[in-house]
Amino acid sequence: MTRMEWYNTLAKPSWTPDGSTIGLIWTILYPVIVVSFGYVFVQAVRGKIPRAVAVPFAINLIANLSFTPIQFGLRNLPLAAADILVVLGTIVWSMVAVWPHARWVAVAQVPYLVWVGIATVLQLSITTANW
Repeated sequence: MTRMEWYNTLAKPSWTPDGSTIGLIWTILYPVIVVSFGYVFVQAVRGKIPRAVAVPFAINLIANLSFTPIQFGLRNLPLAAADILVVLGTIVWSMVAVWPHARWVAVAQVPYLVWVGIATVLQLSITTANW
């Protein structure tokens, strides 16, 4: 069974967005993430902001990129739920950490935070319904 066939067999809430909608949202968010995260990493390497500020961004990046292999490769819903909670938590941590140094980066994370908040509720709902 393919990844999408497997996903389509899962019990999901009625408000689950269509796959094309999810893809469109990430297509909009990823450029913002690349620019803002890239800025933080470059400024941390240059010593313009403390390297500790880049830590939650790095953890977030790893957790974000790990979600799809966990969810669709391993098909491990509880681990995917834990992973998305890390993604959500590190967005908040990143925003707080970067605020004193680059407020625009913190503000740029707001759409990402909103979407991941929705995605977290969706993932926790799917995990619970299919446990």
